[in-house]
Amino acid sequence: MNAQRRVYKYYDLIMAIFVTVLLCSNLIGVSKVVTVAGLTFGGGNLFFPISYLFGDVLTEVYGYARSRRVVWAGFGALVFSAFMSWVVITLPPAPGYTGQAAIEQVFGSTPRIVAASMVAYFAGEFTNSFVLAKLKILTRGKFLWIRTIGSTICGEAIDTTIFYPLAFLGIWNTQMLVTVAVTNYCLKVMWEVVATPLTYRVVAAIKRAESEDYYDYRTNFTPFSLKV
Repeated sequence: MNAQRRVYKYYDLIMAIFVTVLLCSNLIGVSKVVTVAGLTFGGGNLFFPISYLFGDVLTEVYGYARSRRVVWAGFGALVFSAFMSWVVITLPPAPGYTGQAAIEQVFGSTPRIVAASMVAYFAGEFTNSFVLAKLKILTRGKFLWIRTIGSTICGEAIDTTIFYPLAFLGIWNTQMLVTVAVTNYCLKVMWEVVATPLTYRVVAAIKRAESEDYYDYRTNFTPFSLKV
């Protein structure tokens, strides 16, 4: 059967979960720094790595091209959420309304943080998918853990290296910026390592359900396409 005409049972569901996690991670706690058990990190980063887990599942099962479409869906959702937040905050509050300051504090990310988040997301997610797809060919489909952890190491490195300097350099002191960036990166990678048994189960279940295990032998890896 032509892969372009395949209809999958769970592809749309995984896309929805991916976009939901992405939006929540970027709207809730993106600029809040917390300290737990002596570790200082961004609060939203407890959940952001889940998007990488589902990104791994998408590329491993459906291939880079279909994963690319999901990355673009997430990017579009980020753009819309940023625009909607700006519009809602900018609209004049009604007389007697007292929640404007709270709305601005919760959803009023600066254009700099929004731009940094989008650039970092775009570069990091595509790096993750590209590395996983190439490693799958190199390993001939064996050693899934090498692909999931290896792609996360690369993707999260790009994401972290781009986001924190673009978003907070000159706002946070250098020590805090480096501490938060390094700690967040390590937590994200460790999250992937800890989640590896779950990833194995999810990937195996979806491959069986979809009768699909895609290899990107002839894929055009440009990120600027929606073709599958």
